[in-house]
Amino acid sequence: MAYFQWGNDMAIDNGLIDRDHQLLVQQVNTLHTATSQGRGHEIVGPLLEAIIRDTLSHIRHEEHQMEALGYPQLNEHRLGHQRFVADLEGLRARHQAGGITVAAQLSALLRDWLSVHIRRLDKELARFIRKQQRQGCAIALALVSHH
Repeated sequence: MAYFQWGNDMAIDNGLIDRDHQLLVQQVNTLHTATSQGRGHEIVGPLLEAIIRDTLSHIRHEEHQMEALGYPQLNEHRLGHQRFVADLEGLRARHQAGGITVAAQLSALLRDWLSVHIRRLDKELARFIRKQQRQGCAIALALVSHH
């Protein structure tokens, strides 16, 4: 069984945001598997670089979508993203300095991020997206019924 299971309760947009989150779940599981086989220190460097790269790309996309939708909690959400990236960069610095516990720390950070950020803060975004879609459909139906 995987260390971290993707759950339907994590679905946000059934699109790019979810695919990005699923990639992060795969990366967490890759790290956990390697660590449990005693290879965590071998792969943590390249995996951490990939996670930072993929996370920055994901954040740009997610925040752009929030801006386009006029998401009211964008600034709060952005602060959470900034803290997460700072934590990842801190782990990168520890790894480059020869830290031997970075794999375990990264695994815990990613597990907590997936559990808390996606299941709580991103769920608020999902509710907002659905509300916007419902309002958009209602407006479109009202326009059609008036013609």
